[in-house]
Amino acid sequence: MPPRRRSGTEAALTPDDVATLQAALASGKRATVYLRDPMPSLDLPAGTSARVVRIDGSTVIVSPRGVDDELPFELDEIRLTRLAPAPKQERKPAPQPKAVAKPVTAPKPVPTTTPAPAQKPAPTAERSPSDPTPDPVPPADPKPKRGAARVPKKLQDGVLVTIHGGPEDNWTVSVAYGPRPPGKANPVKPEAVERAVAELDDSTARDAVDAVLSAARTAVTNRISDLNRQLEEARAALAALGSAD
Repeated sequence: MPPRRRSGTEAALTPDDVATLQAALASGKRATVYLRDPMPSLDLPAGTSARVVRIDGSTVIVSPRGVDDELPFELDEIRLTRLAPAPKQERKPAPQPKAVAKPVTAPKPVPTTTPAPAQKPAPTAERSPSDPTPDPVPPADPKPKRGAARVPKKLQDGVLVTIHGGPEDNWTVSVAYGPRPPGKANPVKPEAVERAVAELDDSTARDAVDAVLSAARTAVTNRISDLNRQLEEARAALAALGSAD
């Protein structure tokens, strides 16, 4: 899944950071990173610690705390500290003192003997009953609503859940995010698989699981029959030897 660049100002892990993590893995030490964004689907808040499993190019495979799985993350989705580093504040230069202009004394006006004519007040326009009423001013648009919560980057290309059943009635489930390879397959109980497929209400999936479970039940039944037959043969052989005095 191609990563989408973050809109924030926080920079991604640098090549030196990646080299530090690789050196810790090579020496057998624990390498820990922290999630920048929360993952509501896995109930992981921002700042959750995660153990680095391996590094593939610009993808870091980690195992978050509380999650029994390995998840891939890009360099701009994790950090080396739990909290984001505080942004550096640029130092503003001190303001230069402004030059104060000296006041200039204006010459005193010479009074004239002719008085100025008084100005008549402007006539007030009377509104006639036929004048149209001014339209009301519409209220300002309300602030735009905040957008919906951002979908975690790992879920934008979909999730692939694979259920595998073996010939010996051993079942596993694995999860893959987008086009990336699936994570570690975890074993699950057959009855849990049967209940999950029944909830999906998909006849094809239900028939496939029922076929595997039926074959497993038949194999177990045959095994029990063989063991009972062997037990009867052993009892008959013991009876033929007679009881010990």
